[in-house]
Amino acid sequence: MLQTTLGSLRLQNPILSASGTFGSGWEGRQFSDLGRTGGLVSKTVTVLPRHGNPPPRIQETPAGMLNSIGLENKGADWFLADTLPKMKQLAAGGAGPRIVINIGGESIDEFVQLAERFSAAGVDALEVNLSCPNVQEGRLLFSTEPRLTEQAVRAVKRVATVPVFAKLSPNVTDVTVIAKAAEQGGADGITAINTLIGMAIDWRKRRPILGRGIGGLSGPAIKPVALRMVHDIARTVRIPVIGVGGVRSADDVLEFVCAGARAVQVGTAMFTDPTLMVRIVDDLRERLAAAGTTIDELCGSVHRPVPPAPGACQPDQGRGACV
Repeated sequence: MLQTTLGSLRLQNPILSASGTFGSGWEGRQFSDLGRTGGLVSKTVTVLPRHGNPPPRIQETPAGMLNSIGLENKGADWFLADTLPKMKQLAAGGAGPRIVINIGGESIDEFVQLAERFSAAGVDALEVNLSCPNVQEGRLLFSTEPRLTEQAVRAVKRVATVPVFAKLSPNVTDVTVIAKAAEQGGADGITAINTLIGMAIDWRKRRPILGRGIGGLSGPAIKPVALRMVHDIARTVRIPVIGVGGVRSADDVLEFVCAGARAVQVGTAMFTDPTLMVRIVDDLRERLAAAGTTIDELCGSVHRPVPPAPGACQPDQGRGACV
């Protein structure tokens, strides 16, 4: 009922954590049984340690939050030695959630280095962060230029021995063009979307609130945008789509599934409720059982014609009248 696949990767259910919102998952083990989730996605890992952006880094909004963390992390050496073994404990020897490592680079060479090291470390998949708005002066080079998207994904695929998912930015004119470029580069799936670029201003001080001025908007406010982009991407590419953006409930998840997502990530909402992922798994099971359907059956259903209800008037194609 809940099982789903992302290319060659099989998940026990479609619920994953969103990168940057749940650490490595290890931090949340005290709140619920994370072995019941479909997958845990790490915070972005870079080749070298990053100190991140100047504070303030987080600002609440009426329907979500702005963040300007700047990919702060201790680097790949630390992650491989300290954090990855803990994530593997949560994976229960392969029987539990899949381990997905989100990798970030400022050059194709950095992406390749990370792909090689984490593939060799025995993770289940890589999520290539092409789209963080809080680094590189917000230029988003790899996720706004189709040629660079394709080149980066192709380079990672050349060395990776596990599935590769490309995480895309919503801050583009046409996200389907970028998704198609990632597919042409060999991506095994698309994660959509990352945060929207936004800002907050303290009018009394006459200055932006965030230390870097701008940040990434996440939370319920971006769900309609994410849903539309997942819908558009799913009908453009043939590879699986992972939906993310504003998810707070099983109903939100099922909307993304109907739009074409084979899996869904939960992010900002877990700052206020770290048990949410596991509760959504239970709620999904109840809703699907009540509706007599499955994730596979619902996936992309909004793209398929809805059969008429029994006894409903059906138009005669030749005469335009009901028959």
